Amino acid sequence: MRLKGLAALITGGGTGIGRATALLFAKEGAGVAVNYSKSQAQAEEVAKLAREMGVKAMALKADVSKDGEARAMVEKVVAEFGRLDILVNNAGFTRRIDHKNLEALTDEIWDRTFDVNLKGAFYCARAAIPVMKRQGGGSIINVASVAGFTGFGSSIAYCASKAGMISLTKSLARAFSPEIRVNTIAPGFIETGFVNWEQEIVERSRRTNPLGRNFQPEDIAEAALFLAVASALTGQTIMVDGGLTVLGPKF
Repeated sequence: MRLKGLAALITGGGTGIGRATALLFAKEGAGVAVNYSKSQAQAEEVAKLAREMGVKAMALKADVSKDGEARAMVEKVVAEFGRLDILVNNAGFTRRIDHKNLEALTDEIWDRTFDVNLKGAFYCARAAIPVMKRQGGGSIINVASVAGFTGFGSSIAYCASKAGMISLTKSLARAFSPEIRVNTIAPGFIETGFVNWEQEIVERSRRTNPLGRNFQPEDIAEAALFLAVASALTGQTIMVDGGLTVLGPKF
């Protein structure tokens, strides 16, 4: 068990990538705190499944876009587990908007996208870092997107927020090394309900990917586990997209 005795906080942990990551971390021996904003039943189910693996687990509600709630969440995690070793900033928000329809990208959508995706990651990191420093170390893993590199995604705001997460990772890694490692995962096309893509787009993505498939939340969880234990990596972004961004589409 590569994470035995450690404690991990996964934001947006009730569904999709967060769920898969929480369960994999629990399987590897970590106590897990499963954060949710709306998906209470799902988060509690993940915590229950984790406990059945023999680790301590809890579900806790917090809107990561609110600094006070992020700080209170970290305090609850430390009170429950006595420590915080791994923070996975996975909570995210998007609203699908055609990139050419600039007027549809309202201030409300823009602000909510950045509040959750970028400010939320910063607020959680800011709350967790003092705890990790007192312990003598820790790992922060931000879940961004290849959209932060390509500029193609569910909306322009989403792409920009994920590019910001990649930059945030570098800044935090530089500021808090060597005690705290900070890295990013940039998923490609993941088959979850996060964005309601048409089936035609899903199939085209699968057909043109160099590895011949789309990817599942478990693929991202494996990358998160790698970053959690890879002691020589910080400031890095790992693209989990089957090589599509680097190699281009397969024809």
